[in-house]
Amino acid sequence: MAVSPNQKTPMFDLDKWQEIFSTIRKNKLRTFLTGFSVAWGILMLIILLGAGEGLQHGTENQFKGDALNSVWVIPGKTSIPFAGYNADREIKLHNSDFDDIKKNIRGIENLSARKYLNGITRVSYKDKTGSFGVLGCLPDEKEAEQIEILAGRFINKVDVMERRKVACLGRDMKIELFGDSDPMGEYININGISFLVVGYYMDEGGDRDVRRTWIPLSTHQAVFGNPNNVDRLAMTTGDATIDEANVIVTQIRERLAKRLDFDPTDEKAVFIRNRAEFYQKFASLFAGIRMFIWFIGFGTICAGIVGVSNIMMIVVRERTKEIGIRKALGASSSSIIALIMQESIFITTIAGYIGLTLGVLILEWSGNFISGSDYFSNPEVDIQVAINATLLLIFTGSLAGFFPALRASRIQPVNALREE
Repeated sequence: MAVSPNQKTPMFDLDKWQEIFSTIRKNKLRTFLTGFSVAWGILMLIILLGAGEGLQHGTENQFKGDALNSVWVIPGKTSIPFAGYNADREIKLHNSDFDDIKKNIRGIENLSARKYLNGITRVSYKDKTGSFGVLGCLPDEKEAEQIEILAGRFINKVDVMERRKVACLGRDMKIELFGDSDPMGEYININGISFLVVGYYMDEGGDRDVRRTWIPLSTHQAVFGNPNNVDRLAMTTGDATIDEANVIVTQIRERLAKRLDFDPTDEKAVFIRNRAEFYQKFASLFAGIRMFIWFIGFGTICAGIVGVSNIMMIVVRERTKEIGIRKALGASSSSIIALIMQESIFITTIAGYIGLTLGVLILEWSGNFISGSDYFSNPEVDIQVAINATLLLIFTGSLAGFFPALRASRIQPVNALREE
């Protein structure tokens, strides 16, 4: 096809597309293998990214049960002798420790003390009985535990002050004891003592968290013994940064060490869990995993692009005489480059979208079989990743075609016509 020196070949020139499709039809197997390498690279990238997202979602689910800015103080046993005390001494928290922290530690937004009911706890309603957790708490526990009230209310300050026998049930506990009926205003029996149901809730922390009931801490201490002891402290740190939360943790440990006579460096005496710090570590870990996945995926795509580039080199070699005739008739170097690059971009883009679509379908299909996993859920690739993959395809397709196209543009008509 003759091309005049002044003729410009637009991207959507019908004649050019007919020529590209003609070349593809003549070399079906070669085109298929070329496209397959690109599609496979994109497919692997999408699956790896989706798997990384699924792992991250599963891990994030483990943090849903409590506020991300929560801090938990859990007494343990000393591992270091201190001030005349031997190691392996049990540390116990008291109401006065709670009061001291509340009064002297700044930066705490919500603060609660918790107490468990040890042994087998039987909870019944009429003829239905089950074994459930019974925990005493203060109103701020709701924020630390990220409890969502489904009906009624949670424990309030008046309940604590008046030592009311009231209870807020977990969703599964409510279903087992009351079924579909409304539990509000009904009485449940906890180890022989009646408690009025004032609400029920949902907690994303897991099955255990919705198979328990919360009662006022003061009531728990008065009715079930040990009136001055608490089993752990829970708090949130508001908008504090990781460093600011760590300062709060250090101050708590130092005050408790002074009050309870243990070495401040003895982390086994009192375990303090800063969830914000834990979450930040996981976030940093998954950021590294995503970078690694992109690196591996990009490497796989590059391997496919090298194959495309080699194929285009062969195409240029086979069409050397044709290209020489074009240039002898006045075709510009830019038109030759545009023709070769357009074919390269077309092949890589079509193959890439096939790989992208298959990858998304595989993730959707696999997600149906692993949705119940605690640490892996909802593998997916968001729209931003799809956009990035599209841009990557266009770039790599252009790169794969550029160097063969540049070589084709430098072919001299006289030398090309001598090719056999």
